[in-house]
Amino acid sequence: MTASAEAATATIGPRVAEIVDLGLRACTAYGRRDLADRLQAVKRTLADPAIHIVVAGDFKQGKSSLVNSLLGITVCPVDDDIATAVPTYLRYGPEFKAELLREGDPPRRDPIDVADIRKYVVEPGRAAGSDHGSEAGPNGDRPAGVIVQVPRKILESGLVIVDTPGVGGLNSAHAAASLAAISMADAVLFVTDASQELTSAEFEFLRRAREMCETVVCVITKSDFYPAWRTIRDLDVRHLQSFPGIQVVAVSSALRARAIQANDQALNTESGFADLVSFVSSRVAGGAVNRLAANAAAEVAAICDQIATQFEAERTVLADPTRGKQVIDDLTEVKTKVEALRSAAARWSQTLNDGIADLNSDVDHDLRARIRDVVNAGDELVDEYDPADVWHEVEGWLESRVAEELVANYAFLRFKADELSEEVYQHFQAASSEVFDRLTVYNPTELLNRAEVDNKIDLEKMSVSKQAMTALKGSYMGILMFTMLGSMAGLALGPLAVGIGLVMGVGSLRTEKKRQLLSRRSQAKNAIRRYCDEVSFRVGKDSRDTLRRIQRELRDHYSTRAEELNRSCSQALSAAQEAANRTTGEAQKRLKDLDAELARLRQLRGMALAVTG
Repeated sequence: MTASAEAATATIGPRVAEIVDLGLRACTAYGRRDLADRLQAVKRTLADPAIHIVVAGDFKQGKSSLVNSLLGITVCPVDDDIATAVPTYLRYGPEFKAELLREGDPPRRDPIDVADIRKYVVEPGRAAGSDHGSEAGPNGDRPAGVIVQVPRKILESGLVIVDTPGVGGLNSAHAAASLAAISMADAVLFVTDASQELTSAEFEFLRRAREMCETVVCVITKSDFYPAWRTIRDLDVRHLQSFPGIQVVAVSSALRARAIQANDQALNTESGFADLVSFVSSRVAGGAVNRLAANAAAEVAAICDQIATQFEAERTVLADPTRGKQVIDDLTEVKTKVEALRSAAARWSQTLNDGIADLNSDVDHDLRARIRDVVNAGDELVDEYDPADVWHEVEGWLESRVAEELVANYAFLRFKADELSEEVYQHFQAASSEVFDRLTVYNPTELLNRAEVDNKIDLEKMSVSKQAMTALKGSYMGILMFTMLGSMAGLALGPLAVGIGLVMGVGSLRTEKKRQLLSRRSQAKNAIRRYCDEVSFRVGKDSRDTLRRIQRELRDHYSTRAEELNRSCSQALSAAQEAANRTTGEAQKRLKDLDAELARLRQLRGMALAVTG
């Protein structure tokens, strides 16, 4: 981005805020409280745009160091022996302030000391002997993240940098949570170090991240530590050629720290952070600001159009009384159509209701299919190994796999919800040209914290003493049986009976081992099913709640727009009817007033359109 473009981005926010304020004054002056409420929501969005940049990647790749270097100050804890366990949200504030975000509905925020951030964000039990990170709140709600306000210029535009957990690697439930955060992000910084080229797990994570977010940067860290970092960078660039738009940037946090300390611009450029900071400030923050500004200006222009409708109809009747009846008839017809939009029989309303019902069924079927695949894969895994040997690994695999499937299910829900909202918009378009705001879907992986893999199963193998007793029992029964049979037949079997008894004892032991293995496998499979059933129960409820929330948002959005249109049409019709009854003198005087009002509205609309381009 050029310097002139950066300067334009820096001034567009205040300019649009001024335009929105003029729109609010116009709404107040013309008695349109409903339109003023709409612009107040726009103003709140401009004041706090919350442009999210998610920093993701495998653990011990330098994510926290990257965030600290990007901000030019140490906020996120960095240590070779610890890993970030809960996300850290860094946003602008006039002074340092930290809050602990706890799970709940709604989530609760507890103020904490900035010096205690480390205790909550690192892997539980690893922060200087503290286990604060694992402590539940008074209501049993566990830490969900830490929000830190940082007085840094790079965050002033509304940037929120999210340092995601790295515990467990890219195949863990934390990776699924990171993907869920990415689905709502404006940009992603994927972090990998220069020790090796992208692994298959990293490549797959990047592929999914690119599907969920358009702006992705692959950041190669520790370029100062690995001399062959240029070779690694070139290899990664070739790997990512199939994903157009993903930039690859190599950086060194150590060089960045020295550059800041010495105020050395050349060293800062060498560290690679100059390009990264420019990307974050210009393309991400600047692009988001321009987009929000354009949307806000479009809202002002649309409101000017609605207010002008009333004056234009009145002016038409006053300027040409012979057209009065035609204008009134046309407005009456339009009002009838707009009123139809408010009814449950409106096409957009029927599309919404039918679409939500279909979406409920599709999402539920998708979830059931995914959980069924997990259960089948779990059964195959249990049948392949002895649960007593691998149950801990099976637990980790199960949680990770289920988390991955939940994110995929919620991505499916969001994609289908976007399709539905677009269809509803198309049906409403004849009466409203409003741009539909992006829906929010919550992070589904938080629901995993409410379900646990059942550990109350007996996976203990037979001890040596128990095996000996089982073999001895089988041998004793064999010896006794064959000795009795020999006595009854008048034969003295002697040692032969002992040998036969020993063979039977070994067979009895083998049979008992097999029985216990089958029992352990059955218990393990049942534990997997119970866990999956619990997750399905909770996620299914959350999905239905999400769809109901989407339905309410869509319904309220378009119902409000229909009410605005209805009021505009009603006022235009009333003004036209009054104009038809005015005298010639009154008409001439009123025409001057109307021309002045329309000129002011056209001027405001022109200012808004100048922003939208």
